[in-house]
Amino acid sequence: MQKNIFKLLLLVCFGLNSCVSSRMEARKYFFFQMTDPQFGFFTANKSFEKETENYTKAIKEANRLKPAFLIVTGDLVNKPFDSAQVNEYINVSRKLDSSISFYNVVGNHDIGNNPAQVDIEKYNALLGKDYYSFTCNTMLGIVLNSLYLTAPQKVTEKALEQEKWLLKTLEEAKNKRYKHIIVFLHHPLFLAQPDEANGYFNIPIDTRKKYLDIFKANGIKYVFAGHYHRNSFGMSKELEMITTGPVGKPLGQDPSGFRIITIKGKRLTHQYYSLDSIPKRVEF
Repeated sequence: MQKNIFKLLLLVCFGLNSCVSSRMEARKYFFFQMTDPQFGFFTANKSFEKETENYTKAIKEANRLKPAFLIVTGDLVNKPFDSAQVNEYINVSRKLDSSISFYNVVGNHDIGNNPAQVDIEKYNALLGKDYYSFTCNTMLGIVLNSLYLTAPQKVTEKALEQEKWLLKTLEEAKNKRYKHIIVFLHHPLFLAQPDEANGYFNIPIDTRKKYLDIFKANGIKYVFAGHYHRNSFGMSKELEMITTGPVGKPLGQDPSGFRIITIKGKRLTHQYYSLDSIPKRVEF
């Protein structure tokens, strides 16, 4: 049973590493960021009816509006590797139109707050790589495992591998004509201020500064995250840190929903919508 789940999730989530948007101009397209569906959170792992309802509704909206791709920035489930929660996440994800590219990001509830090598390997077997890149028209997407930034103690070699890969990927990108290089990860670098104090919902300040310097040196202006279960925004010079509210259970005033990001040439805009206020069409 579990082997079948693993195979199915690989097919659902990692069938594509680039999006092809023949239905839209290469210089004008949009995508969805969903985060924290976190199956099981509403009822402390007793059931996941509400998560199913919310995520199903979000997938239906994606099928109606046809984004170039959909990315889910972590905490796919509430209890790491729970087969029932994972299976339900699979079942709903499979309802996404096959023409829409689909990407996952690993979260702390997917592998634990202080993961070990075995947790990474188990996630890799379930969902594929925990860090990778993909392209969409004029954009390069970079997906990072933020647990290597927040809790690398048991996975120091993997954390170093990711950092080396990131630097190599960004160096190679200099020879390409990307209009945008966008980073996706689960934990926000910061919520409001780049020098804010360390906390559960951000990345430790020393690591934060290091990665902010890397991103700025490579012209990255947008980083999208989740984890906070609320919306939050901050600027570090020209870099915008966008933290998106949950498609699952909210922890603040922002209702369950997702973010729509539009790209037109070099211009990028984004807006969060509750599940009850999704627009009839996407405006540029």
